Amino acid sequence: MPSRSSASRVAPYADALLARNLPALDPQRRSEAVEFVAVRVADLPAPMNLAVRILAVIFDLGLSLGSRRTYISVSSSMPIPFVSEYPRLIRSLAFAYVWEKWPDTRPDGGRAQVEP
Repeated sequence: MPSRSSASRVAPYADALLARNLPALDPQRRSEAVEFVAVRVADLPAPMNLAVRILAVIFDLGLSLGSRRTYISVSSSMPIPFVSEYPRLIRSLAFAYVWEKWPDTRPDGGRAQVEP
């Protein structure tokens, strides 16, 4: 059975990353996408889950040290192998969920206007 501790570890960073990348995504949708990411990460095979948990602790520490906006911007563009994969994993899972669940979502995360 997968550990749900990794789920709670990735949620703060996933939420901050989505808030930065999809600023118009409403909080309810963002929360749902973060939950999806957390569950998927918790379901990863053990070695990969361990690596993600280690990175989650490091990234959570970074979030707590300073400006969230600056940290998300810097951390999501790091060219460091392995470390740069964490934001990409979170982003790809979240984006896949958002556009699969709500295909009319605009690139900024907002809802598309329906023509009357």
